[in-house]
Amino acid sequence: MAVREVIVPLNARSAPRDTLARPMRDLRISVMDRCNFRCPYCMPRETYHEQYRFLGSHERLSFDEIVRLARLFVQLGVRKLRLTGGEPLLRAGLPDLVGDLTTIAGVEDVALTTNGVLLARYASELKAAGLKRVTVSLDSLDPEVFARMSGGFGGVEEVLDGIEHARRAELTPIKINAVVQRGVNDHTALDLVERFRGTGVTVRFIEYMDVGNRNHWRSELVVPSRELAARIGERWPFAALEPDYRGEVAKRYAFTDGQGEIGFISSVSQPFCGDCTRARLSSDGVLYTCLFATRGTSLRDALRGGASDDALLELIRNVWLQRSDRYSEQRASLRQAEKEQRKIEMFYIGG
Repeated sequence: MAVREVIVPLNARSAPRDTLARPMRDLRISVMDRCNFRCPYCMPRETYHEQYRFLGSHERLSFDEIVRLARLFVQLGVRKLRLTGGEPLLRAGLPDLVGDLTTIAGVEDVALTTNGVLLARYASELKAAGLKRVTVSLDSLDPEVFARMSGGFGGVEEVLDGIEHARRAELTPIKINAVVQRGVNDHTALDLVERFRGTGVTVRFIEYMDVGNRNHWRSELVVPSRELAARIGERWPFAALEPDYRGEVAKRYAFTDGQGEIGFISSVSQPFCGDCTRARLSSDGVLYTCLFATRGTSLRDALRGGASDDALLELIRNVWLQRSDRYSEQRASLRQAEKEQRKIEMFYIGG
């Protein structure tokens, strides 16, 4: 039985707020920059081919380094940890990391985002290690559309099998994230709703975002959430729910017939920067303060250079105190400077 640590109380100095008075409550930890999919909106196959150089194992943070940093982030106010990638289940021994993270006092939630292909293999082990819940990326149930959006890797049935194993392992609530692109998969959105209504699985539709520099984003490919919600609501009426907490990224709705929930993440049409409390740690230990960041701060260099916990705390605190990111609110003007300020790719820091 794991022994939990004694929680370190927060004080005004140790819990920083950024320049917009936003606290730091969530830490997304990318454990792997590689992925077994080649989704065009994230890792287009023409760029991330067999000769592409991903990080070497010595360049990624070790589990001990991740746990050490996570403890420090918790002292600064973080309460939720999410493991991401790339595809996090490609990282060998991931349940061991989950087990270590769940023993950190002050951590209220440890979750995982995955494409689901390897989930059937690891669901029970992850649950036993202390993982609470999973989010599975699934853009369409149509095999041809799925293949187009995954770059030709994996299959719908593998993902559905992974979701079923997660359900049996009680890695709940299970959420499905579907990125919607006009003319690509928007015509299959209602199929996802129909498949998961009444199962306890919540489908969340995400507006296609201009993350990174290689996904060929154009505003006309975005299906605004309100448009998609109107389509779905005509068939299955729903009503708005109150947020579970301030800063919740998805707007949630309950079907009026009692058959569960649906969510919409509207970063493009309804930016939620003002309540963003998320920090991101790349697999090689760089701290980013926004999904659309153009630069970050290396914590790995400080770690491996012998920095003390106090020094690392001060480094992280100062980064957050200076944070002013609100890209989605400023998208139109900031996109004009994209060539001069290249954004970090999504697979590198997690979605």
